[in-house]
Amino acid sequence: MEKPAPTTYAHDKDVHPSKLNWGETDPCVRGPVIIGRDALSINIRNAIGAYGGPYSIYRGLAVAMGDLSHNHRPNFENTQPPIEIKQQPQWSDPSKIVALDPFGHLTNEYFKKEIDEGLDIRPTIAITRAHMLVPEIQEEIRTGGIAVDGKVVVNETGELNVHKGAIDPVWYLPGVAARLKVDEDFLRRSLFENSGGMYPELITRPDLKVFLPPIGGASVYIFGNHELLSDPDVRLTVRVHDECNGSDVFGSDICTCRPYLIFGMKEAIKEAQNGGVGLIIYFRKEGRALGEVTKYLVYNARKREGDSAAKYFARTENVAGVKDMRFQALMPDILHWLGVTKIDRFTSMSNMKHDALVDAGIKVLERVPIPDELVPPDSKVEMEAKVAAGYYTNGHVPCPTELSRTVGRGWDEFHH
Repeated sequence: MEKPAPTTYAHDKDVHPSKLNWGETDPCVRGPVIIGRDALSINIRNAIGAYGGPYSIYRGLAVAMGDLSHNHRPNFENTQPPIEIKQQPQWSDPSKIVALDPFGHLTNEYFKKEIDEGLDIRPTIAITRAHMLVPEIQEEIRTGGIAVDGKVVVNETGELNVHKGAIDPVWYLPGVAARLKVDEDFLRRSLFENSGGMYPELITRPDLKVFLPPIGGASVYIFGNHELLSDPDVRLTVRVHDECNGSDVFGSDICTCRPYLIFGMKEAIKEAQNGGVGLIIYFRKEGRALGEVTKYLVYNARKREGDSAAKYFARTENVAGVKDMRFQALMPDILHWLGVTKIDRFTSMSNMKHDALVDAGIKVLERVPIPDELVPPDSKVEMEAKVAAGYYTNGHVPCPTELSRTVGRGWDEFHH
């Protein structure tokens, strides 16, 4: 077999990628994801991209300014997870997990020898314990809606006890292509062209099957006993939430994102207090993965034209060319990693999310829409447009004539 042509780096001369057998049960047989650019790693690296996703750009700036040594090696002492996420059968099913490295939190355990020998191998998942203070949850505790239970979730000061994890995307390109029902070569070329040619190896190195894309990852918040996540006899409440900085952090009321996130959190807490488990998965997919700039351009158009449910999706398509780029087909991988096979209560109205879970073989027993009283006045346009477009609801579905009368605040009202 002819050796793959070296690309990008002048010292890419004797290319022998380290074996990476995606889907192997034994991590030592599977092999580590090696992405390093140092002299030791460069010719045996078996993946495209960079550790840290978009933060690799800041690393580049730090090296360029002399603040960070180009050959810095992290000291991973005492960074191991405080809990064990037990290996699940899904970890060795290459059709179940294609968008993350299931051994990404155990890199320092399974590949310590290679790291000690000088290879730059880094975790792509980190897990820690945390306390959270959420104003809405504290108010719920104050009014008796959520009980103080001591150590299960809510302590005496109103803090929430959680385990949380951060997950960087690691894409097994043949599996991603199959999941999205596209040709792998076409996928690689599209990724190359639409990232401005950032990673030529997507085209020139078809032997490298794993890609660490420069995109945001996801956070996982576990309420209750994490060991019960994979037990189908234990009730599980889940909220899968896609980032909305304006609402989640700054409280904008043009959408239901923060109210729905907090509602999902409340339901997760109550489930854990009743002996089940609650799970929040938070993806970095700002503005339906269209980005915040695009989102604000759409906001301007909606306000100036008179915000209406009838035009809600059309204005997004006019600017972005598509109404949603989140493509939830890769989302269930995190649930597979945790061993989830069944969700009792799914706090989401999104058919894209629900259908992706069902297609992945995860049972969804109940779908829970956001209660009407939690919908801010100015986000009723969004809510009616989504329901009319087919989002799940257990209430009234407006007809087209009703949509035409649903008008939110226009530009003048916002301006003043």
